Amino acid sequence: MEAVVSQEITNELTQILANLVLGDNKIRSNAEKAVNDRLAQTPDLYLLALAQFAIVADTEVMRSFSLVLLRRLLFRSPPQQHQKDPRMTLYDHMSTQALATLERLLLHSLSQEPSDSVRRKTVDTVCDLANNAMSRGRPWHALQAQAFTMTQSAETGSRECAFRVFSGSPNLVMDLQTEAVLSVFQKGLQDSHSVDVRLAALRASVSYLTASDMHQLSQSLSLLYPMLDTLPSLPNVHLKTFLSSLTSLCSSRPQLFAPHLPALLSFLRALIMPSADPGPTPTVAKPFPTAGRSFSFPPEQTLGDEADSEAAEDEDKEQVRRAALELMVSLSEARPAMVKQVEGWTPAIVRACLEGMAELPEDGLDIWLDTDPSDDAIDESYPYAYDQALDRLASALGGKEILPPAFQHIPSMLANYDWRQRHAGLMAIAAIAEGTSKIMQIELGKVVDLVTPMFKDGHPRVRYAACQCLGQLCTDLEEIIQEKHHQQLFAALIPTLEAPEHRVHAHAAAALINFCEGVEHDTLVPYLDLIVERLLKMLNANSEEGKQEKRYCQEQAITSLAMVADASETTFAKHYASIMPLLLNVLRNANSAHHQKLRVKAMECAGLIAVAVGRDIFRPDSRTLIDALINIQNSPVDPADTMLATYLIATWAKICQALGPEFEPYLPVVMPPLLNAASAKADVSVYDDDGGCEREGWETISMDGQIVGIRTSTIDEKCQAFDTLVIYCSMLGGRFGPYLSQGLELSLPALQFYFHEGVREAACRLIPLLLSCGKNSGTLTPQIVQASLHQLIQCLRTETDPSFVASLYRSIIDSLLVVGMDTLMPELGDGLIDATKAQLTTFADKRKVRNGRPASEIAEDREDLALLEEMEDFALEDMERLLRLLDPQHPLLIAVASVRDLGLNQWETEDDDCES
Repeated sequence: MEAVVSQEITNELTQILANLVLGDNKIRSNAEKAVNDRLAQTPDLYLLALAQFAIVADTEVMRSFSLVLLRRLLFRSPPQQHQKDPRMTLYDHMSTQALATLERLLLHSLSQEPSDSVRRKTVDTVCDLANNAMSRGRPWHALQAQAFTMTQSAETGSRECAFRVFSGSPNLVMDLQTEAVLSVFQKGLQDSHSVDVRLAALRASVSYLTASDMHQLSQSLSLLYPMLDTLPSLPNVHLKTFLSSLTSLCSSRPQLFAPHLPALLSFLRALIMPSADPGPTPTVAKPFPTAGRSFSFPPEQTLGDEADSEAAEDEDKEQVRRAALELMVSLSEARPAMVKQVEGWTPAIVRACLEGMAELPEDGLDIWLDTDPSDDAIDESYPYAYDQALDRLASALGGKEILPPAFQHIPSMLANYDWRQRHAGLMAIAAIAEGTSKIMQIELGKVVDLVTPMFKDGHPRVRYAACQCLGQLCTDLEEIIQEKHHQQLFAALIPTLEAPEHRVHAHAAAALINFCEGVEHDTLVPYLDLIVERLLKMLNANSEEGKQEKRYCQEQAITSLAMVADASETTFAKHYASIMPLLLNVLRNANSAHHQKLRVKAMECAGLIAVAVGRDIFRPDSRTLIDALINIQNSPVDPADTMLATYLIATWAKICQALGPEFEPYLPVVMPPLLNAASAKADVSVYDDDGGCEREGWETISMDGQIVGIRTSTIDEKCQAFDTLVIYCSMLGGRFGPYLSQGLELSLPALQFYFHEGVREAACRLIPLLLSCGKNSGTLTPQIVQASLHQLIQCLRTETDPSFVASLYRSIIDSLLVVGMDTLMPELGDGLIDATKAQLTTFADKRKVRNGRPASEIAEDREDLALLEEMEDFALEDMERLLRLLDPQHPLLIAVASVRDLGLNQWETEDDDCES
């Protein structure tokens, strides 16, 4: 192919690229600078040189590298001095002629590249270019034509890459006749020469169907037959990939699978169940046959290879099993009503999950007992995939569908001689509890009767699972199980706090937390002495001769004591004298890196106990605790201690709640770090589309074709700081006056902190409290009042989340009740009414659209729509409260009632399972 850039440029680029792949950081850094300099001066020339180098480079590595680099550079922002619009990329600055040349070079690489691996890199670059070009109104007809031509090629690699192009850029075929597209895809799905071509055609078909509108879908239903027909003949090594490729279509277009569900069930049922190998059949001649080879010595060298081969086959089978299960669960989540109509669908998945959950290693108990469960390391021996699949299935289908097949097997599992079956039965109850809670509570007594005897099981992992199960039941059936079955639960749980195994008694203490979160004070009190006695034993075990408690058990004991204190309130006072000195001792002496978690747990516990017992009992120790916290706060910070700042803020808040107005002298100590945390900006990073964005403590979202990462720890701490400001302001009232201006300077902009809803909600609550504080301290000015009301009304005008609309109305109401209705200036009052009219119009339009949806769609999304309308109704209620505050006969009250009546008015608050 004729060169499009000079040999001089090619030689220079060759050297730059060679330097970019070197390990020397200095050389590589200089090469990166050279690339940026060339792109700043002549971007067209060097982008075209890269594309040409992807054709002429001698090695596959350099051709691949140039394609990857070209893909990254094309759609990144140009150097700052050339950037007029921040959304413009280098592609947008290329001339029409340069773009045409670039497209021609890439098409040449696509058709002529001899290496399959390099050609796949070409496909990735071509698809990115095509998608971005079409989004800018520039079609690429030559790519469309060439891809169709390549589907007819005699070369397998060409056919595969053609379908890869259609998969990566489905819009290429969206304007073509549906029959022609289906014909090409069907031919690829039936390619008899290459499984890779069939896989690429399957992925292209999935992309096409996902991108199709409803009219195209109705004409493309026949494509599902050849798509599903690719599955039965595949070996496991390929089947797992085909199943995974289909799964995304289950979520995006589940209705396409409706006619195929019975056939799918018939095929998938065999895949999701474990394969049982009974071994050779005994005969009279060989009553004790051996599986496989007979014994011989010396052993043949090939046995090791056969073992490796068998292990690889087993791994392939397991991956197929999980892929098939994921497909079925995804389909169930996407269209619950559809799969419920298929007889045997739910029982098959439930049985497969239960079987999978019992597949634990039989040995390794000593290792499990010695493992610290507080470590972040995942227990790789536990079959999480089956546990999570059962949890998801229960949440999707509900109790009426899940409980019968589940409890067809669970009782016999709990009675099985194999501890792994008993363990799985308990973990299964825990997994389905949340999704089936409304039905499970009807037979809750029977469930409790099944679970509580397992606390006396001979195997520690079964008792551990019993603790897990009980704790989950206490969370998912909160208050119900505590009220009706507390005697049985405490009779099982309290003795387990003294179990000989550290992991078991620590987990029993953890389950106690779940129990206390939903227990009534009077229910807990009779058991308080027994619980505290055993938790103190756990905490003090190291002081007893011959005993050595694990640190994680002490941490758990402190956490559980804190929750027990919180639940028992003032009744906990009798135990105060035996616990608070222990906690103060920890805070004074636990200074090593190994004791960081123990120290923050002691902080948390001391704060909760202080609130529980009240100011009078806590006061004698308050100064000692405060001095310990000040000492910790002023000590050098260990960068690895990520918990300290969060726990300090929370503990200071608890002490404020306990001391009330007496906390005022300590505000100069606690406010600077608190204000610093509250003023934190969102830590945001933008990544290339190619990766590098999976970092611990970060969440990612896709925006405008880029991956945006948000540091969650920073904004979570900001939210906690705002919640703490709410506590200080509400507890101290006018005494918080010196911080009025700083509080409002933080809270008013925070109404639009869209990275974290918790920050916005706390700001809504804080504003009227700050106004009240200013009023009581004499520091409130008309300017502060007007600025606060103006910001609230401005936010109300543009807010789209109905839940936060309600919060804004409540904040405005509370603020007006504090400062007086006469402070609402006419222009602000008019703005408030205009914002209310805009919200009414928005709610009305949304409800009209919902009412116009087909009945089948409404039925399928019933629960989501019910929740959405419930949030809108809350907003309408608060809107009505405000209007009545302005004028009991306000004319907009009629409009509010009319919008409320536009609701679908057919949603029940109960789960679908409660219907008769």
